[in-house]
Amino acid sequence: QVQLVESGGGLVQPGGSLRLSCTASGRTFSNHDMGWFRQAPGKEREIVAAIYWSGGYTSYADSVKGRFTISRDNAKNTVYLQMNSLKVEDSAVYYCAARIRGSAVYAYWGQGTQVSVAS
Repeated sequence: QVQLVESGGGLVQPGGSLRLSCTASGRTFSNHDMGWFRQAPGKEREIVAAIYWSGGYTSYADSVKGRFTISRDNAKNTVYLQMNSLKVEDSAVYYCAARIRGSAVYAYWGQGTQVSVAS
């Protein structure tokens, strides 16, 4: 089992920045790929960014490329999502998730943190 706890959400004005953190406990964090997902009211959950277990590969949704950066610190069992130039449409509940290296399924999920972008 991997337990995930997100933090760092909040209310920010358009154009502002937030950094989300997700700290893992349980099984070896460094053996898991990590992803950030989001879900807005009335919309399906979508993947925002992902990072391989080693940190050597990252991917982003087209809607956040150039604005969001995913990173991880395996020594701290933490994955981050730096969000810059936030837009109203970025408002959602953000979840971090983990999958064992080599698996296609994110089996472990955090409880989510709310990000609201509004003036």
